[in-house]
Amino acid sequence: MPIPSAIVHVALHTPSHSGVGDLLSYASAHPLPPGTLVRVPLGKREVLGVVWDAAEATGELPEGAAMRALAGVLEGVEPLALPWRRLVAFAARYYQRALGEVALAALPPQLRDLQPDQLARRLKRRAKSQEGNSSENAIQSIALTVEQERARAQISSESGPFLLFGSTGSGKTEVYLRCVQEALESDPTAQALVMVPEINLTPQLEERFTARFAPRFGSQAVVSLHSGMTNPQRLKSWLAAHSGAARIVLGTRMAVFASLPGLKIIVVDEEHDPSYKQQEGARYSARDLAIWRGREQGAKVLLGSATPSLESWYASRPPTPEDPDGGRYVRLAMPSRIGAGALARVRRVDMNQQPRRAIFSAPLLAAITERVARGEQSMVLLNRRGYAPVLHCADCGWKSDCPHCSAHQVFHKTDRTLRCHHCGYTVRVPRACPTCGSPDIHSMGRGTEQLEEQLGDLLSEVLRPDRTPARIARIDADTTKAKGALEAQLAQVHAGEVDVLVGTQMIAKGHDFRRITLVAAVQPDGALFSSDFRAPERLFALLMQAAGRAGRDAAYMAAQGTQCEMWVQTFHPQHAVYEALRKHDYEAFAAQQLKEREEAAMPPFAYQALVRADARTQEVAQGFLTAATAAAHAAGLPGLDAVTLFPPVPLTIQRVANVERAQMLMESPSRAALQRFLAAWQPVLQTTRSAPEHKGLVRWLVDVDPLVI
Repeated sequence: MPIPSAIVHVALHTPSHSGVGDLLSYASAHPLPPGTLVRVPLGKREVLGVVWDAAEATGELPEGAAMRALAGVLEGVEPLALPWRRLVAFAARYYQRALGEVALAALPPQLRDLQPDQLARRLKRRAKSQEGNSSENAIQSIALTVEQERARAQISSESGPFLLFGSTGSGKTEVYLRCVQEALESDPTAQALVMVPEINLTPQLEERFTARFAPRFGSQAVVSLHSGMTNPQRLKSWLAAHSGAARIVLGTRMAVFASLPGLKIIVVDEEHDPSYKQQEGARYSARDLAIWRGREQGAKVLLGSATPSLESWYASRPPTPEDPDGGRYVRLAMPSRIGAGALARVRRVDMNQQPRRAIFSAPLLAAITERVARGEQSMVLLNRRGYAPVLHCADCGWKSDCPHCSAHQVFHKTDRTLRCHHCGYTVRVPRACPTCGSPDIHSMGRGTEQLEEQLGDLLSEVLRPDRTPARIARIDADTTKAKGALEAQLAQVHAGEVDVLVGTQMIAKGHDFRRITLVAAVQPDGALFSSDFRAPERLFALLMQAAGRAGRDAAYMAAQGTQCEMWVQTFHPQHAVYEALRKHDYEAFAAQQLKEREEAAMPPFAYQALVRADARTQEVAQGFLTAATAAAHAAGLPGLDAVTLFPPVPLTIQRVANVERAQMLMESPSRAALQRFLAAWQPVLQTTRSAPEHKGLVRWLVDVDPLVI
């Protein structure tokens, strides 16, 4: 290597809380622009890094240490642009993580393993595959309704951000397509980012976007980015986006960090969905980062939902005499359904009036039977997979507890196993009670496996119009493990080969089932009395989304001469959540919830963060948090006067994989004060961690704007 003549500062994925610093300095043969991808020595390894802006470099080499030289530069990949680096720096700062951790996690995993010469060969092959791949055909669009056109025109003429509040079946996706089309046709370098909450929603959206835009922009214009792709697929999509060859990127929350130098519009579909919040590592909210990125990069941001998050709903409040400024989002309403029948009629079944151990009430079973006999489809929702949550011995009281977690092992009847859904520990179902030897072991509670089995028994005599038996299918995380299994099962539903579909929340979101006329929620009450203040909001959104799967084809409904229905089996039929659901009145539900939250000073009227500690014992975990709190008060950290620190408590499931977990909540009416305090508290937490009495601490982490408390 030539004699080094420049110093470059590189962001690396160093161990969390290692104290190494955000940037490390290396010697280079010549200056490199910020954003350049490089390979550098780190200890005995060689790792991927990103050259960062020199102005952000802090710290000096330890005395006597020699500066090491770069191992190589990844030629052929343009440097990551300043807007991308600013996004990463903001996310690291706001969510209290190391800069290099966020930067490297945002890059495709395969980049970390490729040597410069390997990448060069891959880029050469990619360039050849793109030859002759362009097209200039016109885009075939469909006519918009009055509501859709009004929303499109407002998005076109204003800066936003926008909240598209459209009922299920109102045609929000067509508005997304039109807005993306306008952005791409107005600028030959423009790019669009379209995000969905879950992987299983990506293929159908990709199919629709490809059909619309491939004739105009070429078959490589639309790419996907999500964790279900192989590493080579992710690298290919990322390179296409980074180079500008891909005009549209579709993806899950990770796609918010895609390198899109020409970004002009961001769409966040089902923006209320908690899946947009990362629950490991840097616990970022992709929806919130999309808003920040749009403002920084001059891109329009469009959030869409039939049941917006209360934070977004409040942020889009219209001006009033008491609140002349209103919210910072523009709210656009599309209440009408397109090509669909009326919203499902909600029918509540009081389970207090049903036999004690009934899974399906007599009225619901009769309604499902009628639908099967007419050739219509029904959907049954239970957000708990497996056969039963626990096995129980009637003689001694033994339960199938996980030996490594403070949770039960779930009974899966299909393969006769007990599985912990937290640590993965799996054993065969015992023939007799492990404690007393009694063979009298029973399942307690219900999961989707049991619903499928029960329906099979209850509908065994029911015949379809062609005189064949009723067909029942189940879709949940257990039935969709194999590659392509979900797509195959959904295809069966769309083809009419399933009469009753049983599943978890996977089936309640986004799917355009044309023949479903009845949706039933079997056991939704658990969320009504949860300690989590967001539980009612999540339940209402799930039920509204599920209800929206029914009656989506008005012509089919008219031909059948039927009305779509949403059945709710509940022990609390008069609860406010079900009253609002009955009227499909999201606005009344949101108003009531926001009033309660304002009175209790909870988000969006306050800002929260959690610090979680994992340790060998609960005493060590809580002791660390208590000591760190005392140190914060002793140091008089900035922002502390405006932040309330609550005492540490165990998590609801306090032990997972033999690790005890505790957390403490912080709350403040000022986001800025909370951020100042957290930034100042980080070194205090690191110092506290190194004290001998906290030797049993495994890890600690900060969760800003937590969704689960």
